[in-house]
Amino acid sequence: MLEIGMKGRAETVVSIDNTAKAFTSGALDVFATPAMISLMEETCWKMIQPELEEGLGSVGTKVNISHTAPSSIGKTVTCEATLIEIDGRRLTFEVVCSDESGLVGMGTHERFIINNDKFMAKANG
Repeated sequence: MLEIGMKGRAETVVSIDNTAKAFTSGALDVFATPAMISLMEETCWKMIQPELEEGLGSVGTKVNISHTAPSSIGKTVTCEATLIEIDGRRLTFEVVCSDESGLVGMGTHERFIINNDKFMAKANG
């Protein structure tokens, strides 16, 4: 059952594959903003998926984040997410990423609960 206050956690190690240079979102070998957003989304959907009925899933619809500090190759970036609002099928999460040096980024992420088959039919339509 989905409840306000639910928490999730995921982490990744910064590697050459998730740097700004690799994502072409910048020229440096530091954790890319798109990679941080991906980690935030992963943390949220994996937290709620076990609570959803068979055949349901969720899709990300909104991200409002700040990427406040760099993380170099080899650092572990951890995301902690908290479900802060449930409005029908719309879910809002607070997300915070940090590494061994401290805060890396934070903000909010919104997801919608969907019927997987109906969603894919529409996407393929």
